[in-house]
Amino acid sequence: MSAPVYVLGGYQTDFARNWMKEGQTIVEMITESVSEGFTAAGLEPQDVDVAHVGNFAAELYCKQGHLGAFLAEIDPALSGIPTSRHEAACASGSVSMLMASAEIEAGRYDLALIVGVEQMKTVDPATGGDFLGTAAWYDQEAKGVAFAFPKLFGQLGDVYEGRYGLKEEHLTRIAEINYANARRNPQAQTRGWFPDESQDLSSGKYVNPVAGRLRVRDCSQVTDGASSIFLASEAFAKKYADRHGLSVDQIPRLLGWGHHTAPIKFDTKIAESRDNPYVLPHTRQAIVDAFQRAGLPDAWSVQGIETHDCFTTSEYMAIDHFGLTQPGESWKAVEEGVIEFGGKLPVNASGGLIGCGHPVGATGVRQALDAYKQVSEQAGDYQIDGAQKIATLNIGGSGTTSVAMVIGR
Repeated sequence: MSAPVYVLGGYQTDFARNWMKEGQTIVEMITESVSEGFTAAGLEPQDVDVAHVGNFAAELYCKQGHLGAFLAEIDPALSGIPTSRHEAACASGSVSMLMASAEIEAGRYDLALIVGVEQMKTVDPATGGDFLGTAAWYDQEAKGVAFAFPKLFGQLGDVYEGRYGLKEEHLTRIAEINYANARRNPQAQTRGWFPDESQDLSSGKYVNPVAGRLRVRDCSQVTDGASSIFLASEAFAKKYADRHGLSVDQIPRLLGWGHHTAPIKFDTKIAESRDNPYVLPHTRQAIVDAFQRAGLPDAWSVQGIETHDCFTTSEYMAIDHFGLTQPGESWKAVEEGVIEFGGKLPVNASGGLIGCGHPVGATGVRQALDAYKQVSEQAGDYQIDGAQKIATLNIGGSGTTSVAMVIGR
């Protein structure tokens, strides 16, 4: 059995902000997430042994690489610590967490700082869409294609329709739930989009086509944001508990994880899954691995899920891949209200990527931080009653890199 890894909290920036309009850069984003993270978690810079940064494409959006070095600029106590940056498209944040957790399990370090960050509002939508295309096989799937990723995830819906049938109304309902959840989250990008419980996704800009079957309402947001989180060894967690008057059993842990990478090309993935009941079997296996490592029989052993709804089709996929329904029957969980806030198993109480926002490199860390908030009863107006364990799923590319986690007590 591997050594336990504890989660000590962190900080998320306001995902509604446009940092370039404020005259600020990705450096200020990193700095705020780290400085406020220390305060939120009750830690000091000198506590940190190692740091990891999750980021997808700062070289494109910000003309800046070598992001780990900026941590040493934040506080003199961080100067000299080992840092590294990890890239796995939209799964960059969760992969950076896995790298940090592995080091803690190996006994190399006792406290790791992880920062996920992406500044995306530096370019126009078409240019940004082209940048995002590098998370696919650019030459074969994205070069010269306007908004390649909505097209690819529209094709995911097409696969579901071909194999099992798919109704637009179920995708729309997924979007409605995420926007409604976001209204409860004070850091969510879309929290102010709808002033009250009434929200009309059937007209106006929300029905404008983006690519293929997907409309504006089906798509996650272009977002600036950063999130920090701290992972600790058992030895440090015991000292931390003493320092804060806690029992170590009260501190959430990374109970289980799964990490699989499929072929990068969407058509190859779909061909590979032709005889499998799951459309994305590697994503399914990452989820299964996380639950097995956590010692849990299935998804009904957790009280909530934070999943990767970069598009409504990816959440539709996640519902059956988590096992809430049989393959191809995700619509049942939608119609029966299972995934709603207050439902049998709430999905994306934070608002998810559609409602909360999707700063690509930060998303995996943000999901884990929200899981921590839920199980430590710090989620405020979007707190899930009785949350003891929360599962996450972070996906990079068109279902290419899948990272699942279970965080709980």
